Amino acid sequence: MSIDEGAIDRREAFLHALVREAAELARAGFARQTGQAVSMKGPQDYLTETDGQVEDHLRARISEAFPEDGFLGEESGGEPGRQAWVVDPIDGTANFARAIPHFCVAIAFIARGEVQLGAIVNPVLDEVYFARLGRGAHRNGKPIRVSATSDITATSFEMGWSNRRPLARYIGALNALFEAGSNVRRGACGALGLAYVADGRSDGYAELHMNSWDCLAGLLLVREAGGVTGPFLSLGGLTDGAAVLAAAPGVAAILSEATGIPLLTGPDLLAVAEEEHRRTA
Repeated sequence: MSIDEGAIDRREAFLHALVREAAELARAGFARQTGQAVSMKGPQDYLTETDGQVEDHLRARISEAFPEDGFLGEESGGEPGRQAWVVDPIDGTANFARAIPHFCVAIAFIARGEVQLGAIVNPVLDEVYFARLGRGAHRNGKPIRVSATSDITATSFEMGWSNRRPLARYIGALNALFEAGSNVRRGACGALGLAYVADGRSDGYAELHMNSWDCLAGLLLVREAGGVTGPFLSLGGLTDGAAVLAAAPGVAAILSEATGIPLLTGPDLLAVAEEEHRRTA
C-alpha cells in the first residue's frame, strides 16, 4: 500500500526531532575525539566510535517509532524495502577524526520510489538543512535557493573523490573545469557539499561514485532549492551507489559535460529550470 501524506507528516515531525538528537550525540563525540584512536575500514576510509553510537541511536529510535519502515545505514547496513530511512551517522569522518569541524549527520526517508524527506545537520555550526518533496528546502527554518550563477568564470564547484573510480577520470574532470574558468575545491564531506549547493554557497557538486546514505538527503535539498541533479536512483544508487551531480541550473550543463555525469532532466527541461530560476531568483 502506498504511504499517504498523513504518514509522511508524522515522519517529518519525527525527523525534525531526530536530527537534533543525532546532532547532540555527534557534537559530544567530536568534543571527545581529539587525540583518540581512529580505525580504518579501508584506504582513506575512517571509522570512529561516534559513527556507531549515532547510527545505533537512529536505528533504535526509528524502529520504535515506525517498525514497518526499512533502514539502511552506512555502518550496519540493512534492507531498504519499499519505504525506508537511509542514514549516514557521520559524513566527513576523516575531518571528524582530525578535529576539523566540517562533518554532518545525514538522514533521508524514501517512499513511492522517491526521496520524501531529507535532513543534514552540521553539529558544530548548529545548521540544520531540511527538505520535504514538493515543499522547498530550508536552513534553520528559513527558505534557501541555489545560486543564480551562469558565468562559469564566477563559479565555485566542489568535487568529491572515490577510489572506486579511476583517478584519471577525476584529473580529467578537474582539468576541464579549471580550463573553463571555474574554481574547484574539496571539503571531504559530500553531504554538506550538496547542502551548500542548495544554499547557494557552492554552484555545484560532483562525485563519480557516492553511496546513498551520503547523498539522498542532499539531492532532495538541491532539487527543492531549485537546482538540477543527476539520475542517482535510476542508476541503481540506492543499494550500489552511483555518480552524483548537483548544480545551479545556469551552470549544470557545464559541470555535466566536464564530469561525464548525465543530468536527471533532458535539455528542454533544463532550459525550463533555468528560466524558472531566473524568474524567482
